[in-house]
Amino acid sequence: MHEQLHPANWKRAVGYANGISARGRMIFTGGLVGWDADQQFQSDDFAAQTRQVLENIVAVLAEGGAGPEHLVRLTWYVTDKREYLEALREIGTAYREVIGRHFPAMALVQVVALVEDRAKVEIEATAIVPD
Repeated sequence: MHEQLHPANWKRAVGYANGISARGRMIFTGGLVGWDADQQFQSDDFAAQTRQVLENIVAVLAEGGAGPEHLVRLTWYVTDKREYLEALREIGTAYREVIGRHFPAMALVQVVALVEDRAKVEIEATAIVPD
C-alpha cells in the first residue's frame, strides 16, 4: 500500500504528490519517449506524444506484473516548457485516461534536447508492487 506524504499545513498538490511511502518490489523504466512498439513516432503533437509515453509506461509495468496504481515516481523531461503548459489540458485528459487518478511524486525538467530528434517528452517511471 502506498501512502502519499503531504505535510498538513502545505497547500494541496494538484496532479502530483510531494512524496510517497511504499514497500515492495521495485520496477524502474528507462526514459520512455512517445514512439510506438516499432519505435516510430505517429505524431509530433506534444499531447499525443505524452499519451503514447504514458501507454508505453503502462506496457512496461505490465511486463513486471504492475499497473499504474503502483507508480511512485515520474520524472518528465520536456524540450519546451511552453509547449507543455499549452497542452496541459490535453495532457491531463490523456493522463487520467491512461494512468487514472493515481498521482505519484513527480518532477518535470526542461532539457535542451532529447536523443531522439522527434521526441518532445521523455519520462522515467518508478513503481513499487506491494509484497
